Amino acid sequence: MTLPEVQILGVTVHPVTVAELNQCIAELVQSGAHAVVANVNAHFFNLAYRQPELRRFQNAAELVFCDGAGVMLAARILGQRIPQRITYADWIWQLAEFAEPQGFSFFFLGARPGIAQRGAERLCARFPHLRVVGTQHGFFDRTPGGVENQAVIARINALQPDILLLGMGMPLQERWLMQNWARVRARVALTGGAVFDYLAGELPRAPRWLTDHGLEWLGRLAIEPRRLWRRYLLGNPLFLWHVLQQRTGRLHLDQCFGDPDGGKRC
Repeated sequence: MTLPEVQILGVTVHPVTVAELNQCIAELVQSGAHAVVANVNAHFFNLAYRQPELRRFQNAAELVFCDGAGVMLAARILGQRIPQRITYADWIWQLAEFAEPQGFSFFFLGARPGIAQRGAERLCARFPHLRVVGTQHGFFDRTPGGVENQAVIARINALQPDILLLGMGMPLQERWLMQNWARVRARVALTGGAVFDYLAGELPRAPRWLTDHGLEWLGRLAIEPRRLWRRYLLGNPLFLWHVLQQRTGRLHLDQCFGDPDGGKRC
């Protein structure tokens, strides 16, 4: 599938709908690809602004979709358009419904002990023929080449899932893939953040009237103020400031996102 592209702060974002995203994943699985499908929100862009390796990782992904109202607003500021925000709290159910008749298999990796398993059970209760072939919490020693890390990779490789869904949060899940994806036998890797906490019912959603009007961040802030206040109250304005700098030509991406081995950073 040939996808259109939107450029935001040096990162390529694909303005896809849920149906297009599902179809792209199906094509990747069926073609025997070894691909990453990633998501972006304002928090990711703030991380990537200071960590160019995250930007390179994202730009190497097969597909990058929008998971944030702020990213949609940024696209409009830059004269572009993203048709919808695709958030894992909703999309995981839609993906499961799509994947079940296709026979695609999943492996869930991340979250606290027991959470991914509980999420898998709730998902399979609604979709009883969905193939979740394994789960693994994210609280293991992720040191490359370490015993625990190698054991997790060996377990995934023994099952060879079509879709590896990671829920470690940004940027841990991206870094784990940077270090290990070449040795993992799965067709598609998805970076899902808090997806398992939502699935397991551990993390409540913001009220629907907030999520439907691009204000889910406000609901999340109310639910987890101590953890998220910096991300939203400081991070959101910072992200939009960078976007406005790009819009006015004051942000020079070649300087801000240089090679960390010798290039420049803002």
